[in-house]
Amino acid sequence: MARGLAAGFVDNFLGNSPVWYKLTIVGFLILNPIFMSLFGAMATGWLLVGEFIFTLAMALKCYPLQPGGLLAVEALLIGLATPDALYHEVALNLPVILLLMFMVAGIYFMKDLLLVAFTRILLGVRSKALLSLLFSIAAAFLSAFLDALTVTAVIISVAVGFYSVYHQVASGGGVISAEGHGSGTANDDDDDDDLVGLHRKDLDQFRAFLRSLLMHGAVGTALGGVATMVGEPQNLLIAKVVGWEFGRFFLEVAPVSMPVLLAGLMTCWLLELTGRFGYGARLPEPVRKVLQDFAKTEQAKRTDADRARLWVQGIAAAILIFGLAFHLAEVGLIGLLVIILTTAFNGITDEHQIGRAFQEALPFTALLVVFFAVVAVIHQQHLFTPIIDGVLALPESSQPGWFFVANGVLSMISDNVFVATVYISEVKQALDAGLISQAHFEQLAVAINTGTNLPSVATPNGQAAFLFLLTSAVAPLVRLSYGRMVWMALPYTIVMGGVGLMCVVYLI
Repeated sequence: MARGLAAGFVDNFLGNSPVWYKLTIVGFLILNPIFMSLFGAMATGWLLVGEFIFTLAMALKCYPLQPGGLLAVEALLIGLATPDALYHEVALNLPVILLLMFMVAGIYFMKDLLLVAFTRILLGVRSKALLSLLFSIAAAFLSAFLDALTVTAVIISVAVGFYSVYHQVASGGGVISAEGHGSGTANDDDDDDDLVGLHRKDLDQFRAFLRSLLMHGAVGTALGGVATMVGEPQNLLIAKVVGWEFGRFFLEVAPVSMPVLLAGLMTCWLLELTGRFGYGARLPEPVRKVLQDFAKTEQAKRTDADRARLWVQGIAAAILIFGLAFHLAEVGLIGLLVIILTTAFNGITDEHQIGRAFQEALPFTALLVVFFAVVAVIHQQHLFTPIIDGVLALPESSQPGWFFVANGVLSMISDNVFVATVYISEVKQALDAGLISQAHFEQLAVAINTGTNLPSVATPNGQAAFLFLLTSAVAPLVRLSYGRMVWMALPYTIVMGGVGLMCVVYLI
């Protein structure tokens, strides 16, 4: 009995994660107190930071909240940081937590409008290069005012829906309704054994077509997300530390974000024209016909109540953009306003129905609090002080470029929110200590923001939106693996990182 119970504990620990990963986390937990007694708090703090970055890099093996949370709890227990220090970090970053809690949930209730917009783009444009450009522009614009994670979720929903529609027709099932497709249906349909030769060929090309659009859209969220204080969670965090509002943030970052946006869109166009790095696939005509018939059927079924819901969502979107542009309230509170308006005027009053909107954001919100525990360790043990001092000892004109490079490299293998949180906090301490001027502090803030947003497209680990795409239901359907995602992102990484660095060096 006891032996069986022990085996049950082992099986339950970190769920379906690989055994080697479970043993690694257990090893970390055993090693840290021993390391603390032998080498002291600072060395153990660095070890903890490395271990936490490992959990972020291995996010596909296990969501980082559980292993990272265990490490954070242990750090508090062995005295690397205090609960009061963690609470201070959470209180300091409450606007970011409100953003994740309410803004993402608010956009959840505007998905119908966003789905209609992307559907019309997909079926209304025949040129693949122009279609990809429009997809990227739409994703960039929406991410600048909304949230990259939610915009990615909308793009995924469109791709899964259309894939499910065509796959069912190709396998002889006929056109299904909008309610009949989703992640579950798509996964169930992921069996090509019942497809005849021509349909199989069309489906393979359709997969390549969707893969390229998904990647263009995901990169578009990074292009737009870097430009405003609400585009990415770390942007809001940086804006709060520096004291920038929406318009000021946009203007300060624009010398980097706007050239990179143009370069990214040019890269999108050239990739489709050349067909390199996995791009260039066109939408097969038989597939287009099936999807057009489906869209017409759905439009014909739309009732007056459905159209009224779209109008409400459109008005809420206008209020959202206006409120953000003029900073009428904290970003998270504007998101709460969107929730109230869209649910009240669209008849969504059931508690469980409302609760679904918070499912996407709350896991990442909890993970962010774990980030703050590690940041508390870094602050209390002054771990980054020697590095920051070393960079600040360089000639002032070269510091922004080095900050961009350092943040970019670390964001490729870690998570850009974590990296930005650490660096902006340490630089703020240098400002408070009188080591740098306010003007130079703002230059470094731009370098940190752009450094964590742009090169991080290199891997799915770098950005939450990319990781969300890789772990979504659509990835296996369109054969979007980790390696393929890195390969398809490579030209964007080179262009966005290179242009961003040059802008930071010469324009900031």
